[in-house]
Amino acid sequence: MSGTKATHLRLGVNIDHVATIRNARGGDHPDPVRAAHAAAAAGADGITAHLREDRRHIRDEDIDKLMNEIGLPLNLEMAATPEMLDIALRHKPHACCIVPERREEVTTEGGLDVAGHRQHMALYIRKLSDAGIRVSLFINPDSHQLEAARALGAPVVELHTGAYCDAGDAGRRVEELARLTRAAREGADLGLEVHAGHGLTFDNVAPIAALAEIAELNIGHFLIGEAIFGGLDSTIKRMRALMDKARAEVLGARTA
Repeated sequence: MSGTKATHLRLGVNIDHVATIRNARGGDHPDPVRAAHAAAAAGADGITAHLREDRRHIRDEDIDKLMNEIGLPLNLEMAATPEMLDIALRHKPHACCIVPERREEVTTEGGLDVAGHRQHMALYIRKLSDAGIRVSLFINPDSHQLEAARALGAPVVELHTGAYCDAGDAGRRVEELARLTRAAREGADLGLEVHAGHGLTFDNVAPIAALAEIAELNIGHFLIGEAIFGGLDSTIKRMRALMDKARAEVLGARTA
C-alpha cells in the first residue's frame, strides 16, 4: 500500500516559551494567548501547548483561555498521567499529543517508548479517543514504535526530529534524515497520519518539509526566540514560506 502524500503541510506553532518568558518575572506579560492570536494571523494552522506537571511555562488558566478564545485547533501536549488525562477530558481539545516527561529535563529529550509500555499507553489512547480527542504519540523514528502506535489504534504519530536537528556533522545529519524519511513512509504505509517536530529552524526545516508523507510540523522554541529579533508575525511567515517552498518543489518534481 502506498502511503498518503500531504499536499498542504500544516504548521502548528507551540507557544510554550512565551509563557516561559512571562513566568520568569511573574505577572501576565507576555500573554501566550495573545501569541496564539498573532500566530493565527500570521498563517499558523494550529496552536500547540505543553501543560507540564510542574507548570514551568503553560498554566491551567492558559489552557482555559486558549480553549475559549482561539479559533484554531489546539494540540495539547501532555504526559500520560491521571492528572493530565483529567484535564484533557475536561477541556476536550482538538488533539492531544502524548509525550514523555521527566521533571529534571530542560526540554523533551526523546520519544515515547510505546512498544515497551503498551498496556499503559492503551488506556490513555482509548480514553482520549472515546472523548473525541485525536491522539498523537511523540516517538522516535523507529519501526517498532510505529508498529506499536498502529496496533494501539493511535491515528497520529509525531516523529522526534531532535537527533536530525542536533547532528554535529553533515554525515550524521544525512543519516538522521534518512531515518526520518523511512519512518515517514512507513508510518504513512501503516495508515498513520505523520507529523514531525523538535528543534526545527529556518536552516534545517526544508528537508523535513520536503517529506511528502508528513502532514504537519510543530515548531515552537525557535520561532519564539527568533521573534525577539524579527517579530512573531514575520518569523512565522518566513517559516511558513520555507515550508511551502520545500513542499511545492518536491510535489512539482514528482509530477514533472
